[in-house]
Amino acid sequence: MDGTNTNYNTREALLKLFDERIATYALSDSPEVITGRREAIAEFARAGFPHTKLEKWRNTDLGRVLNNGFTFPLAPLAADVDLEEIFRCEVPGFDTYMVAQLNGWFIERGNKLAQASQGVVVCSMEEAFEKHADLIAVHYGKYTRVNNNSLSALNTALARDGVFIYVPDNVEVNEIVQIVNLVQSAYPVFVQPRNLVILGKNSSLRLVHCDDSVDDQVGFINSVSEVVLSENARLDHYKLQNKNDRSALINNVFFHLEAGANLSTNAISLNGGLIRNEVYVRLNGRGSHADILGVYLMDRDQHIDNQVFVDHAVPDCTSNELFKGILDDQASGVFNGHILVRKDAQRTNAYQNNKNILISDKAVIDSKPFLEIYADDVKCSHGATVGQLDSEAMFYLRSRGISADNARMLLMYAFAAEIVNKISIPKLKLRIDDLVKKRLRGELSICDQCVLHCNSREQKVSFEIDMSKI
Repeated sequence: MDGTNTNYNTREALLKLFDERIATYALSDSPEVITGRREAIAEFARAGFPHTKLEKWRNTDLGRVLNNGFTFPLAPLAADVDLEEIFRCEVPGFDTYMVAQLNGWFIERGNKLAQASQGVVVCSMEEAFEKHADLIAVHYGKYTRVNNNSLSALNTALARDGVFIYVPDNVEVNEIVQIVNLVQSAYPVFVQPRNLVILGKNSSLRLVHCDDSVDDQVGFINSVSEVVLSENARLDHYKLQNKNDRSALINNVFFHLEAGANLSTNAISLNGGLIRNEVYVRLNGRGSHADILGVYLMDRDQHIDNQVFVDHAVPDCTSNELFKGILDDQASGVFNGHILVRKDAQRTNAYQNNKNILISDKAVIDSKPFLEIYADDVKCSHGATVGQLDSEAMFYLRSRGISADNARMLLMYAFAAEIVNKISIPKLKLRIDDLVKKRLRGELSICDQCVLHCNSREQKVSFEIDMSKI
């Protein structure tokens, strides 16, 4: 097989699955949805899985995960799972409305959102197709890229369930909604959750989306989420990724912003054998704004690939993009940022930056920030840096009696903290700060000699350092 036909067996199994099962178990009997499914599977059949001969995939090889004998669950497989045990949040004081997903399926846990009486809906995609067909008809599949994105096409063709969230006009959701997406199976599993989030005019939502592993089984998660912000809507969005080293997570998120909408999205990638985040942001109304942030901490043979496309489609919009990464051992990373300013999108302000620290001489990062501008009244900039820990800062810390290992961890922590400090939910910020410290130590246990003591420890350590000088 040549490069365009790698992972042929998995590809053929998915095409067969569509022909035999999925086409007859569609989410909806809507002719439009069925037509979209068939067009999407035709696109996937034509293109197959992405491969390293494609420019956007030349540094990310799916073959390291796809060459497994996958099962394709047509049910959540929850019979032998203690749902209350695995779907629980260990963040003290972090009260959320938790939405459970197991193997790509929505798990009904009987909990009710406090503002359901105001028309706020959180349910499965299956239920949404039955009870909210009007919203599905307007939004489902309208923002996803299918052409030239075969994995989005595959999800569009095969997705059967996921999470649906709707916030009506003029409603501010007080509870934090937390989606916990877990994969647990006795066999290698291939799952394709599909999510749709709709925010009405002048509404607001805080959404935390967690991808985690229950066991060390091989998994391939091909996720697609469409997120719509109507006029003056506000979304505070966090994507937390902590997968095992044998899994691949493909995360496609399509944000669509109308006039005056405000988006803040922050991706925190702590672990994962192979992670690819494709984020598409379309600023489609005047005065809309997007902050697109991310931090990734990779080691061993882990691989992270962040692809960010920001489309300034109309005048008077702003965007700010900052991604920071720390890579150790043989870890590898990719950052591809693309800002498009269309012809009539005057008075655009768009900023993009990617900063990386390589701890070992075997870690690699390929960074490619890119501006494509067709308007003349704009303020745009982009940049990328790749380096090692600052030797002068190391000397500054060592001269104050800090060991080499602790000085190294402090510098890495100070580097990552710029992104963590932008988390606006205090309890979540505290927990992520704690996890980043543990991750930088390469373990999840307390080291008595470490100056980065975690918040779960009763003993507090005061260590006065002017971080602005690091």
